[in-house]
Amino acid sequence: MQEPLVEQVKNGSEHAFRMLVEKYRDYVFRSVFGVLRNQKDAEDASQEVWMKIYTSLPHYQHQGFKTWITRIAVNHAIDCKRKAARQQEDMVEELPSHPQQNFNGQNRNLVETKILKKEQRQLVRKRLHEIPDTYQEVIEGYYLEEKSYQQLAEEQQVQVKTIETKLYRARTWMRKHWREDDFI
Repeated sequence: MQEPLVEQVKNGSEHAFRMLVEKYRDYVFRSVFGVLRNQKDAEDASQEVWMKIYTSLPHYQHQGFKTWITRIAVNHAIDCKRKAARQQEDMVEELPSHPQQNFNGQNRNLVETKILKKEQRQLVRKRLHEIPDTYQEVIEGYYLEEKSYQQLAEEQQVQVKTIETKLYRARTWMRKHWREDDFI
């Protein structure tokens, strides 16, 4: 049933596309929601998926329409989830480096921030042996020795992007295996 509709959409029929959307709207939403687990995010992502489906239809080669739209929906949802995780991680990284300032421009939370960072370093140092070997060096260098990405890349003779990737994966491992309240 959907194959003639697909052909009609490929030939420029907006009505046929609306019919496809109507038929598969809930299915696409459920596919996206299964990954994102948030209704608002899933609704937004579903709209983006339909735009991707529309622009990708000329490349569709009758390999199973439902499978094809599922692949687009799930891949897009995974991309959204990764993007959200990166944004959250970027915000968390920025917080300690920009403590709140009072009207005199002095850091009013400087002492508190230093104490929290010291406690976090102690916890990481104490539990460093639990982290997979591939991440230990980069965690130790970045968090305990407070080296920059560039310094770590030069020491390990790798690209800065490699250090970023290792740190991202190490943080993901820590979030998964360590309790969050250990690092508050």
